[in-house]
Amino acid sequence: MARGRDKNEFGADAPPGSGPVSRHANQAGLGAARHLGPIRGMPGWLKVVTAVVAVVLVGGLAFAGFWFVRLQNNISKAPLNAGGTGTEGPINDATGRMQILILGSDTRDGKNAEYGTSDDSTGYGKSDVMMLMDISEDNKRVSVISFPRDLLVDIPACKDSKTGREYPARSGVMINEAMGEAGIGCAVDTVNKLTGLEVDHFMMADFNAVKELSNAVGGVDVCVSDAIYDPDSRLRLPAGTSAVQGEQALAFLRTRHAFADGGDLGRIQAQQGFLSSLTRKIKDEGTLTDPAKMLKIADVVTQNLTVDDGLASVPTLLTIGNRLKDIDVSKVAFVSVPTTPAVSDPNRLEIAEPAGSQLFSALRKDVDLTDPTAPTSPSPTDSASPSPSATPTETAAPLPPYDKALQPVSVANGSGVPGRAQELVQALVTGGFSQTAQFEAQAVSQSAVYYGTNFADVATDVAALLGIPAAQVIPAPGVTGVQVYVGSDFTSGTAYGAGTQTELPKDIVNQTAGDARCQQANPELIVR
Repeated sequence: MARGRDKNEFGADAPPGSGPVSRHANQAGLGAARHLGPIRGMPGWLKVVTAVVAVVLVGGLAFAGFWFVRLQNNISKAPLNAGGTGTEGPINDATGRMQILILGSDTRDGKNAEYGTSDDSTGYGKSDVMMLMDISEDNKRVSVISFPRDLLVDIPACKDSKTGREYPARSGVMINEAMGEAGIGCAVDTVNKLTGLEVDHFMMADFNAVKELSNAVGGVDVCVSDAIYDPDSRLRLPAGTSAVQGEQALAFLRTRHAFADGGDLGRIQAQQGFLSSLTRKIKDEGTLTDPAKMLKIADVVTQNLTVDDGLASVPTLLTIGNRLKDIDVSKVAFVSVPTTPAVSDPNRLEIAEPAGSQLFSALRKDVDLTDPTAPTSPSPTDSASPSPSATPTETAAPLPPYDKALQPVSVANGSGVPGRAQELVQALVTGGFSQTAQFEAQAVSQSAVYYGTNFADVATDVAALLGIPAAQVIPAPGVTGVQVYVGSDFTSGTAYGAGTQTELPKDIVNQTAGDARCQQANPELIVR
């Protein structure tokens, strides 16, 4: 008969005077206690040395304490998210894979007033620069993904943590507007939604940070193909290589028109070139292993930096800096999100497919973008393997036959490929599971089949139909029926494991930190 499923321990103290020191002191014939004798007979030179050492130790501790307090007080912080919730637990800042969203604010407040009025940047300001830094778990690779500020995206519903005001979700909005209303956390939530990743931390700097940092390192070498002058940013450079710092460094990073065709993509490549040069300089000069240089840079950076609560401590920032110091510059990859002119507005950009999905999928799989064929080591948090006691093949009373048509089976699309669920739903219907549903979900790296109480047998059959291994069939009492959660390891077809080799667009890496390149000047701004 066919069956359906219900949806639903110290002894007493020694007496006074009983200790050795007291006993000796009470016998006048013995003189001073033996414990005090060596000090009275200490040579003069030893007294001097002891005093000096004491002063040095106290001075060192005072120095360290001063800098710790100063740096800690420099740091400003803000919430990591603005309504979005994460599915991953806290990461280990010393060893875990980490994504940090780096933002450049266009705010004109305080020291930034000379670049415009407050009317030029309302609310929290817009993100003038947006880059996602991805540090591999083994500390051997860093990928830096740049998002054009003209990129049209969907911004999720966000809540301003200061005012409590809620902002509805919006579609087709420039990505640099994400933090303007509800704060930095909204920018983080937007990037999470776009990429399918979960950003662990953020760092936001303003205009003044660029000037001060470039001064602190003594200038950064940049190269341009021709002499240029951009009246808007006031960038003026001769052809070839120049060391820029202060205002010129800021102008180099801010200019929207000086490079390539005068658009945002040329600006991104110039920014990546600047960061590549800065990385080489810091590495070549041993800055990361020189305490004096590091203190100077840390003081400058923390005065102009806003971070999330998880990064708002000097030890944490030092931990991350320590992770970066030994990475080979050839494994620091700079990438731009693949884009194309937007259909709705040719002056704006949208994600180019399938290149965009391929990039985001590779990032979720922790692929080495400089060598996509290199093996990856999945993070433990990416594993969906259940404990031995949670497999559906445990000794349990056999269940009677069931009617496939009555079993609720849903498909959660966490693959990063829009519309992916539809193909799998069709396969399920063809296989007899006609009571199906589908929805978009948080991106995951590994597919799994979750099942509610009394649905182990159904889950086993669904997994077999799609070729998903039994080790990835997991009990989940909160699930109604069976849920196929599709990950980035199952982006095409209806047979799991087929055609899952990582694909990436050609030349996805613009350059590595080991590359020294000249930026192509915009012909319209070349001066003779």
